[in-house]
Amino acid sequence: MSFQLAVFYAFALILVFAALRVITARNPVHASLFLVLAFVTAAGLWMLLEAEFLAITLVLVYVGAVMVLFLFVVMMLDINIDRIREGYWEYLVPALVVAGTMLAEMTLLLVGRSLRLEGMPAPAAKAETYSNTKELGRLIYTQYVYAFEIASVILLVAIVAAIALTMRRRKDSKYQDPARQVVVRRADRVRIVAMKSDKPAAPAAPASEQAAP
Repeated sequence: MSFQLAVFYAFALILVFAALRVITARNPVHASLFLVLAFVTAAGLWMLLEAEFLAITLVLVYVGAVMVLFLFVVMMLDINIDRIREGYWEYLVPALVVAGTMLAEMTLLLVGRSLRLEGMPAPAAKAETYSNTKELGRLIYTQYVYAFEIASVILLVAIVAAIALTMRRRKDSKYQDPARQVVVRRADRVRIVAMKSDKPAAPAAPASEQAAP
């Protein structure tokens, strides 16, 4: 067994363990940290596949931004863990069915791909000027440009829908109206009150004078 294959199996085991702990950990903070471990391990697998751009993107975007946001939200919210566990056993069977279906699909995909690649010649060595980042950009904006644009529109619609669902006016919520702030006048906000200054108090007499008859 080569060193690269050993590292691959080690990363794969860590990734599977971290993914299982994400859904089985009782503490939401621990689940988020295990998800960070899963992302970092997946980035390591991308590095083994010589996809450096995807690995760096996974670390910067998901680990550096998304998971930090998840941790802040989870730690700031007062989550009732007992209430979250109420429907665990009720949805266990459907979850196992979905997970088994996904596992079967991935297995068939990998087995079919390995069977197709058995009679193919070995790939040629990469040129020194080859860049997977450049190749990925060329494929996205040429061959898969329509799929990329459709995915962008779907994400934009999801962002607008999330904002529309959360922007509900409530009686107890405080919000600013820029139109009213622009037309405000000084007389509506500031009132000058003229007050007379207080007279200074008379100095107290010395103790010797107070004691004299």
